[in-house]
Amino acid sequence: MQNAEERIQRMRELRDAKVIPHLQQYAPVWMVSETPLLNDDAIQFNVVFYHPYYGWVNRRYRFDAFNNVLYHQGQTIISEDEALLNLEEKPPYIAAETINTVDSYGG
Repeated sequence: MQNAEERIQRMRELRDAKVIPHLQQYAPVWMVSETPLLNDDAIQFNVVFYHPYYGWVNRRYRFDAFNNVLYHQGQTIISEDEALLNLEEKPPYIAAETINTVDSYGG
């Protein structure tokens, strides 16, 4: 039986396999919060990135590890100042050599 930290790590691995291909189109992407929900086998998290239509957004997701499903739970448009203030010291969750959100599909 896995302990709590091993379960969280496994949920992160499953989440990353699902999330990175989806969010890579917006790279760089920063994870600004993460809450493991062990009783639900889920992780709720927020990411911040520059969206081609909306500008800077803080988007919330919930990843259901048991069913391997990613749920979009809404987004908030934030100012560039707020985005950069929160991200100044953090390395990106998904890095990019260049930013090319123009080619993203906008989802």
